[in-house]
Amino acid sequence: MAADEHKIFVKPEILLMEDVLTPLAEGELRVPRYQRPFVWRPQQILDLFDSIERGYPIGSLLFWDTYDEYATFDSIGDLPMPLPPRQDRPVSYVLDGHQRLSALYATLQRPADARRSSAQHDWMWWTYRVLGEVDDSLNRYRHWKSADRPPKNYFPLRATLRTRDFLTFSRELIDDPPEGMDPDRLIREAEVVAQRIKSYRIAVVRLVGGDLTDAVEVFSRVNSTGQAMRPSQMVSALTYRKEGQQSLAERLDTMVEKVADTGFGEVSVDTVFRAVLAVAGEDNVQEVRWAVLARRVQDKLEQAAMDTERALLCAIVCLRETIGVPLARLIPYDAHLMLLTTFFHHRPEPSSTQLEELTRWFWVTSWSGFFAGANTTQIKQAIQQMRRFAQEEGTITPPDVQARPFPDRFDLRSARVRAFIIWELKELPERLGPDGSRIRAVDILAQGATTAYRHIVSKRGVATTSSPANRLIMTTQPGISVRGTLLDLPADIRERILASHGVPEEAMVRLAAGDDEGFIEMRRYFLAEREQAFMAEFELSGDASVGETDIDTD
Repeated sequence: MAADEHKIFVKPEILLMEDVLTPLAEGELRVPRYQRPFVWRPQQILDLFDSIERGYPIGSLLFWDTYDEYATFDSIGDLPMPLPPRQDRPVSYVLDGHQRLSALYATLQRPADARRSSAQHDWMWWTYRVLGEVDDSLNRYRHWKSADRPPKNYFPLRATLRTRDFLTFSRELIDDPPEGMDPDRLIREAEVVAQRIKSYRIAVVRLVGGDLTDAVEVFSRVNSTGQAMRPSQMVSALTYRKEGQQSLAERLDTMVEKVADTGFGEVSVDTVFRAVLAVAGEDNVQEVRWAVLARRVQDKLEQAAMDTERALLCAIVCLRETIGVPLARLIPYDAHLMLLTTFFHHRPEPSSTQLEELTRWFWVTSWSGFFAGANTTQIKQAIQQMRRFAQEEGTITPPDVQARPFPDRFDLRSARVRAFIIWELKELPERLGPDGSRIRAVDILAQGATTAYRHIVSKRGVATTSSPANRLIMTTQPGISVRGTLLDLPADIRERILASHGVPEEAMVRLAAGDDEGFIEMRRYFLAEREQAFMAEFELSGDASVGETDIDTD
């Protein structure tokens, strides 16, 4: 083999739709299994075709041509993939564009006898362009969510690349036109749609030669999203073996799903990935040379992934039952979950003293912003400290830190705000609605953490309306504001309801008098005092003043 055959070459191309899909249909273009499965929502398929018809860019595709063999998905979308036609020819692997290609292929190449039903996994691939709609601002692509025939003016996209099927659709329109519609006009519109899809030009970046390390390196620099390949994807690709075992990316997705199934919500894939690296014995889990790391951890990943899954679930139990974090969305820093997983890997059954210290560490680091902008060295030291602490050596709570001031605005991208919410849920566990019935605050939060906390005062011109003290979780009658609900509470249960939400009587006097800013300030001071009393239990001094809300989470 010549020396230059080891090199990788980049060859940009512009291809028509049929030129992209034909290699898929013939088995010459395949999706390697180290990629994520198809995860697009049905609406994204409709939006893709709407963009194509309008001539909008949909991003370039990235293919890699190589003689190396890798396990690939057996289907694209829900259509089976044929085997490569010849063993002695290179195969093209899709490095970027799997979701878009699946949507295009499974829609445009759909067989006439493919299954139809009211189940999403069937109807999502039956995509239609509605003919005769006059509003050009609308997305005129639809799914038909039934086993019955769609309306007559629904042009099936599967007929776009098939002349015979297009003619059949046209004849049916002429023989039995939709009521009040001109069939000739509808056919002309369908012709325009089909031509725009067939003539759509797709940018393809083709990598030729080299090995998987080269391909991943190029991908990390030129992929169509303009972002670097995620570390978990890169290491998954670089450590993937050809025997067909589950890839690291698939294992990570499985772990995220298992956590979500507990009711805790979805955690970050990259956080779980860094936990796997820490469990595998790595200290530097952030900015590393991924190709070097992949070679180093190659033989450890399978066991590390199994160990991480067990430790991760223990960490979730600790967060929920010991510390009091009800939802993944509220964990102040990703480092918290990664470090707790590291701890429970080494100490699955901690002592009561260790659990107390973990709780103190969590609150102190959350209130102080300890992990805000933490660099590689700080995270490395934290991992090492956590391992030693698991062996009952040393401590983990940082000394000589102070809590950040009470946040000036409600923004869930702030670890300080997340810590405030977790504390408030612990401090005020029994919320009551306007009629005195119990409100399940965590359930409301799970549905939408930002919208769950509603404004009390919403007037413009009041400087403090953004304050967390101007928010609470409260159900109201349709058309009735939170402010109006609070001012109209039944006298016999008013005191209990206000207390359940941390609203002092003195603040309500201000609200009733129309002093909105005074109400917010008095409630803020009330909450800040109670929060500082809780901080004191962990030997952390607070600050009653208001400070700028730092946006310090992903």
